[in-house]
Amino acid sequence: MDMRVFDLFKIGVGPSSSHTVGPMIAARRFLQECPDLQNAQQVQVALYGSLALTGLGHATDKAVLLGLMGETPQDVVPDTVDQKLEDLARSGVMLLLGEVKVDFDILNDVLWHKQEVLPGHPNGLRFTLTRKDGSSYSNTYYSTGGGFIYSEAELAQNTNAVSTPSVALPYPFATMADLLAHGKRTGLSLAALLRANELCHCSEEELDAGLDKIWSVMNQCIQRGLKITGELPGGLHVQRRAAKLWLTANETHNSLPHDGMHKVSLYAMAVNEENAAGGRVVTAPTNGAAGIIPAIIKYYSQDCHPIDPVKGIREFLLVAAAVGMLCKKNASISGAEIGCQGEVGVACAMAAAGLTAALGGTNEQIESAAEIGIEHHLGMTCDPIGGLVQIPCIERNGMGAVKAITAASLALKSDGTHHVSLDQVIETMRVTGYDMQAKYKETSLGGLAIHVVTVNHAAC
Repeated sequence: MDMRVFDLFKIGVGPSSSHTVGPMIAARRFLQECPDLQNAQQVQVALYGSLALTGLGHATDKAVLLGLMGETPQDVVPDTVDQKLEDLARSGVMLLLGEVKVDFDILNDVLWHKQEVLPGHPNGLRFTLTRKDGSSYSNTYYSTGGGFIYSEAELAQNTNAVSTPSVALPYPFATMADLLAHGKRTGLSLAALLRANELCHCSEEELDAGLDKIWSVMNQCIQRGLKITGELPGGLHVQRRAAKLWLTANETHNSLPHDGMHKVSLYAMAVNEENAAGGRVVTAPTNGAAGIIPAIIKYYSQDCHPIDPVKGIREFLLVAAAVGMLCKKNASISGAEIGCQGEVGVACAMAAAGLTAALGGTNEQIESAAEIGIEHHLGMTCDPIGGLVQIPCIERNGMGAVKAITAASLALKSDGTHHVSLDQVIETMRVTGYDMQAKYKETSLGGLAIHVVTVNHAAC
């Protein structure tokens, strides 16, 4: 596997990993790879397929502009974004990578091709830079979910544009069967196997610091989301609910048996409301599904009373990442490619596996939990109303979190024996996704997106 845990868990901004984080990375990368950038006169970007259809609601155009300015998802300050874009619109001048000045007309230099899909992936974007001598340079990129970016050449060669250099891993794997076999041969847990692989790239201290940072950003996102009220941007007039519901939940004295699950749902919703507002989030494995894993880690650390929560959270993230890697490699984590089963479904599986691992489950129980998590999201469509990551996405994260706990509970109470393997259900998810009509895959041309009366950016 040529991915790392930090390829799955990226610190970025909302509202979308494929439509916001990915395009920002692609824009910056295009300029970094562009020969003779100093002589640039004009830059244009063309958006295709799902990026064009739902890009307005996902802030794809804004993300591209920020990337051209040299911003990165992990470093851009969310509170400064609006001012940067207002300055650009007012001046009509952009500093490419913060250095090279060119004229830029947002209305004419960002092109929306809603009726055309590029051959490599539904999320395609093409950049063209024209120099002062009339010569030009162009390149096409695909945003395949979770902030992963591939150039046209990389996609054609089936090479992954991830941060991980190719190294010989002690426990290579392409399937869960591979990981289980390593575990049986060595007696190691899945968390230990993944840790050993990660240590080929960094020290123990660096790995733990990175994992702790991921959880810290996730937890901060929950805390912000449980405090902030008001209306989410985008024109749907959706009100934030997590903060008010959280206040009510903590003021209620007559607690019901299911109130614990209610709070877990609120953790997930808090994250996704922050994501919808363009706040700081962690892809897990995508932004649209970013609330599930933080919610379950919060539940584990607070409600499960672990003896060593730090160790448990690190193992949680390592095992969750392994499941995410398998889903990305053998199916997809892109809603535009296989629907929401590849986002919320995969996040549920990752969370279920991580929780089972943190609670001391066997390797077989971990696999069972992950399989249950995906199996019961098979066929789930991606049909965001108005092209915004709000309805049904926010509530769907809350429901996915509850399903993850249920999946872990079922697995932990069994001996790990089950009829359907994780590898089989991942392949089923892949085939189901490709059988799904395009209108149900992040285009806002079907499902709830057209049966609820509202503004539909995709149809404009």
